[in-house]
Amino acid sequence: MRVVLATDAGHPGRTNEDFAGAVPAGLVLVDGAGGVPGADKVCRHGVAWYANRLGAALLGGLSAQRSLREVLAEGIVQVTDVHRDTCDVTHPSSPHAAVAMLRFSDDLVEHLVLGDAVAVVGRASGAPVVAHDPREVVIARSFERQLVGVAVGSEEYRRLLRELRGHRNNPGGFWVAKDDPQVVAEAVTGNHPAGEVTLAALLSNGASRLVDTFGLTDWAGLLRLLDHGPAEVIRQVRQAEDRHGVATDDATVICRSRAP
Repeated sequence: MRVVLATDAGHPGRTNEDFAGAVPAGLVLVDGAGGVPGADKVCRHGVAWYANRLGAALLGGLSAQRSLREVLAEGIVQVTDVHRDTCDVTHPSSPHAAVAMLRFSDDLVEHLVLGDAVAVVGRASGAPVVAHDPREVVIARSFERQLVGVAVGSEEYRRLLRELRGHRNNPGGFWVAKDDPQVVAEAVTGNHPAGEVTLAALLSNGASRLVDTFGLTDWAGLLRLLDHGPAEVIRQVRQAEDRHGVATDDATVICRSRAP
């Protein structure tokens, strides 16, 4: 098997808040949610720290004989316990992240997605299987429309952001990894016979926008593009962002394929 990774920070002067890594048992991607007002006042560590700590914990748990939901729940508890005594871990602005995982065994390829990261599994026959959760995108877009013309920093602007954050990890809203391990019940999971899988990839939402935002290809086309390496996906995303005047975001792709 061959594993390839590419990542690019989307914000000049700010740390890349995506994490991606691989072990023989699988792949992990954690997309830290940056740019949250007041986050530095409730957690001294920051989003990149949270993403890196959670990613490392998940990689360490992939080889255990536990479900992917259990691996994620244990990772959330482990990282939260590290800074529970120094930071306000339950505050709405405390660090949180989307998560995607793939686990490989002789018989199965398993996936888990929580939040707006994406897992794509290519098969020898048939369309690729795409695991993603659109709830955050749907809710966020409704607020983006309301924010048009609202002055940044105004009371109305702050009110709308508070209302958006109120949908996080609540019924009827969207779900991310933060301080509560019970959110894993909302994760999207599935599995596929290992013998059918040709390539499997994880993407942060800054990279998946090539398909789900710009519509420049479909998921099968994205997998074909990965034949040229994940950096090509990110290069095309940056070109599209420039053409459309869209703000850049951290973009990460990690994939595993059968060795040629």
